[in-house]
Amino acid sequence: MLAEFRRVLKPGGGTAVQYLGPDTLVELRRSWGAADDYNHVNGFLDMHDIGDALIRARLAEPVMDVERLTLTYAEVDGLMGDLGALGARNVTAGRPRGLTGRGRLRAMREAYERYRAPTAAAGQLRGSVRSRLGAVAGMELPRAEVRRCFLCRGCAAGGVRYLVPGVRCQPCRAE
Repeated sequence: MLAEFRRVLKPGGGTAVQYLGPDTLVELRRSWGAADDYNHVNGFLDMHDIGDALIRARLAEPVMDVERLTLTYAEVDGLMGDLGALGARNVTAGRPRGLTGRGRLRAMREAYERYRAPTAAAGQLRGSVRSRLGAVAGMELPRAEVRRCFLCRGCAAGGVRYLVPGVRCQPCRAE
């Protein structure tokens, strides 16, 4: 996807991305963890990983930001209903392959009760959403290539270096 961004962006153009961060739905993830050993909530990438991927795709000037949202529900079933209405599905490798029994669902609901706000939201359960926002410029960064130093064609300090074409190796820069 990032290579396609680089391909279609004009020099000086830009694009924005938005995705969910790893601390999204942390309350639901922890509550399911208290109920059983399966993965019930998808994992999300950290913004540092996305920023690094943008750099590796040779896109210039990535800027990342975080938006924190707290949703409130009377019961955890409201949160799970909204996730289902959005089309959210569990695609993790460690997800349960069978039906979730009443006992495990009850245990998750009981565990989620610790996230009930005592006063701020009139006893509502909270659900955290951490939205990551990113912007990147369409300028292409130079590709670092394996090249020999253009002066010495290799050096006593190790020969081939990762250099941007036309750059001297460290021993040759010192001369």
